[in-house]
Amino acid sequence: MNEKPIGIFDSGIGGLTVVRQLRKVLPNENIIYLGDTARLPYGSKSVDSIIQYSINNAEFLLSRGAKYLVVACYSSTSVALEILVQRFPVPIIGVIQPGVRKAAVLTRNRRVGVIGTSLTIFSGTYEKAFKAIDSQLQVMGRACPLFVPLVEEGWLEHEATEIICRAYLNPLKDDDVDTLLLGCTHYPLLMKAFRKVMGEINYVDAAVEIGVELADDLRTNNLLNSGGGGKLSIYLTDLSMNFKEIGERFLGEPMTTFSRVAIGV
Repeated sequence: MNEKPIGIFDSGIGGLTVVRQLRKVLPNENIIYLGDTARLPYGSKSVDSIIQYSINNAEFLLSRGAKYLVVACYSSTSVALEILVQRFPVPIIGVIQPGVRKAAVLTRNRRVGVIGTSLTIFSGTYEKAFKAIDSQLQVMGRACPLFVPLVEEGWLEHEATEIICRAYLNPLKDDDVDTLLLGCTHYPLLMKAFRKVMGEINYVDAAVEIGVELADDLRTNNLLNSGGGGKLSIYLTDLSMNFKEIGERFLGEPMTTFSRVAIGV
């Protein structure tokens, strides 16, 4: 059982930043990654569609023997996580709660900024999660839709990126937030730009926190792969012209093996 893989899915290849962190924390674990690139972005789809896509993704990963599921898509976590937990028999973790728990611990003035895609921010999921921990926390959400194309273009330190960062983040700076939660898998690659605008406040990358919580959970449930392993299998539902270049930017290593698959058809 322990040699079975961890299954991770996202609407695209941004979730490879989560894979990157998991491979640091859990180097012996086999990982299967599914990027539903044929149907992205999820954020512009209906709730019903996102739920169905998430179910399709989970079924695919379980068919490959996944012992644990990581929902690396913020849109899926926002609207489909509870349904997946009820429907499937393996442990499942999303990207929202681990980051929220860490941010709630780090903040000192109880003013937390959250940045993400429009659906993630306007769903109210973060506010609900924070209030469940501390009703006195003030959560300031900002939708930052231009960050994703900037990352995929590779403009991580471009002058245009700094201008856009200031436009998005200055209101949070004016609100005196002392903790910034990155609510999208693309955003960790823009950390230098964020620090340039916001200064030395607390930054929370959910991918890092997932790695910590997942390692603890695997250990508690005797699911750790203590032997050899560390194999990464990447599946995508569509192969765009520059997917490999972008994917390697997220993953931090060469994408040596990947396959195209059809799901939900």
